[in-house]
Amino acid sequence: MILSGGGTGGHIYPALAVGQALRAGQNANALELLYIGVRGRMDEDIVGRAGLPFQAVRAGALRVGSPIAALHGAFALAVGTVQAWRILGRFRPDAVFATGGYASVPVGVAARARRTALLVYLPDVRPGWAVRLLARLATRIATTTERSLAQLPSGKATATGYPVRDDFWTAERATARQRLGLTEAGHLLLVGGASQGARRINEAVSEQLEDLLDVCHVLHLTGTDGEGAMRKRRDALPAPLRDRYHVHGYHEDMASAMMAADLAVLRSGASVLGELPAAGLPAILVPGVYEGGYNQRANARFMQEQGAAIVLENEELDRLAATVRGLLADEGRRTSMAAAARAMARPDAAATIAGMVRDVALKGRAA
Repeated sequence: MILSGGGTGGHIYPALAVGQALRAGQNANALELLYIGVRGRMDEDIVGRAGLPFQAVRAGALRVGSPIAALHGAFALAVGTVQAWRILGRFRPDAVFATGGYASVPVGVAARARRTALLVYLPDVRPGWAVRLLARLATRIATTTERSLAQLPSGKATATGYPVRDDFWTAERATARQRLGLTEAGHLLLVGGASQGARRINEAVSEQLEDLLDVCHVLHLTGTDGEGAMRKRRDALPAPLRDRYHVHGYHEDMASAMMAADLAVLRSGASVLGELPAAGLPAILVPGVYEGGYNQRANARFMQEQGAAIVLENEELDRLAATVRGLLADEGRRTSMAAAARAMARPDAAATIAGMVRDVALKGRAA
């Protein structure tokens, strides 16, 4: 099997969760996996830590503001498709599993050209251009929510839930806090801007940091670009507050971070649809405004409608500390939000999608 999808953790981690389920359901000697992504972002590092072989192809975004950038993206897509064609020819997979994002497009196109079974997964509520393109080529489609089905080709798509890695189902709060070095009782706020950080969220935290630390510990995942500035901000705090502010550019053990927290402030990339429910963690979601932000807004609104989150837009982040303080003071509301999040969890999603991958592989082999 080939797994593909990348550029963001919201596309990489579902593929890894399905790969984990494929390995669990097959004799190790009977299954060979290969991950195809893009080099120069986070793909190779995350996939390498998961123990999967990795190969890279060129890829580029097409929905960009500049015509020149769009031409560069189209050229990269063409080159990447040729590279993926060659990789598929050498590896000869029985099926390809693609999770969207521009990194998966050349792989999906090459799979179709080679008549290889293709299962496409939509992690977001609303499909982006990559999934809309690949959906036309797909053998079958899996989605996180039933709401997405009307936006995809009729008869191909099944709502499975978001595939979450096993550690989200086994993490415990007390153990998670110990792993994070949090021995002191009290509330913990998790702040993150998805896998690459978020400048506007970092700025809002910096501006309101003392107000936040007055009521809770803060575990802040800044992204690598923002880590230096926020560490300097931490060093300037009075000693009692400094000890309550925990800064990391990136944290690999998100299961422990979410399980240890009482509340999260996050961008609303696809991963929030699976990881927040798995952890039962209420959240304040701040949709991104960059390319793909319309997907984030749909994700955030969906979580809010389910009662699991509150949405703050970027221009409303001056109310971040007040909103956090209000929620931390209202245990009843947080308990209700946590229950709503847990009701969305689908522990069987990874195994269900792995079963779909095997099914299209066997049918493709028979054909």
